[in-house]
Amino acid sequence: MPHQRAQQLLEAASRIILGKEHELRLALTCAVAGGHLLIEDVPGVGKTTLAHVIARLIGLHYQRIQFTSDLLPADILGVSVFDRDNSAFRFHPGPVFAQLILADEINRATPKTQSALLEAMEEQQVTADGQTFTLPAPFFVIATQNPTTQIGTFPLPESQLDRFLMRIRLGYPAPAAERALLMGEDRRELLQRSAAVITPQDLVDLQRDARQVQVAERLADYVHRLLAATRQSPAFSAGLSPRAGLALLAAARAWALIDGRDHVLPEDVQAVFEAVAGHRLHLAADGRNASSQHLRTTLEAVALPG
Repeated sequence: MPHQRAQQLLEAASRIILGKEHELRLALTCAVAGGHLLIEDVPGVGKTTLAHVIARLIGLHYQRIQFTSDLLPADILGVSVFDRDNSAFRFHPGPVFAQLILADEINRATPKTQSALLEAMEEQQVTADGQTFTLPAPFFVIATQNPTTQIGTFPLPESQLDRFLMRIRLGYPAPAAERALLMGEDRRELLQRSAAVITPQDLVDLQRDARQVQVAERLADYVHRLLAATRQSPAFSAGLSPRAGLALLAAARAWALIDGRDHVLPEDVQAVFEAVAGHRLHLAADGRNASSQHLRTTLEAVALPG
């Protein structure tokens, strides 16, 4: 059963990353929905480890790209090199040609370099020297981002943010989980001994099954009213777009599938709303991202379907 494979993956991941079951489920939901994940938090809370865990437990071909201020688009996409034997240029693929990309500290690169990922994330292909190259399937980008208040960061443009289906924060672990982490085995060594729980093809199958999860008309109306509420609220500078509504439904479908259901409930939409909407909504007062409180207020203001 699809949800059993997903649950096995969650259980295995929870043995490595302690006390973050909800965040792990959101990350898996993002992968099953076929989207990309942005993790924003301070250094040292496990952002990179989470990407390693997902790659290892699904058996994905994995590449890590360390974003820095001097990183160039060609360092990500690849470069054409002249082949003397054939008297022609030959394209050498860059690290983006993998099933899971960890874009580590993505906001330390310049906007030009950040934008190199736009086509890959949206269309699962790369265009170089007039040629189009298809990326492998599944293709999943996990980007980590340091708080914009830290020195040496460039804010992600809205067009880039919109490519991420979800944004989550890991936060500090709960006291009991942190004590277990301090007293337990090194997470990297534990991860190295961990075997894949599902295969890349299993993830592709889960993504296909998630697209088949049913959305009733009343549920679609509920999502539409949520979108309208963000557009009418004076708290936000602009509301959620139609593409954000599609992203919300895709994430809700994946959340329902992991629960073992073939239909979406309002609770599924509410469970993923903050992760899907938080980086797409900006406060009218100062332009900052909407807080959890603002998002909860929006949910509470929209009546559930009868």
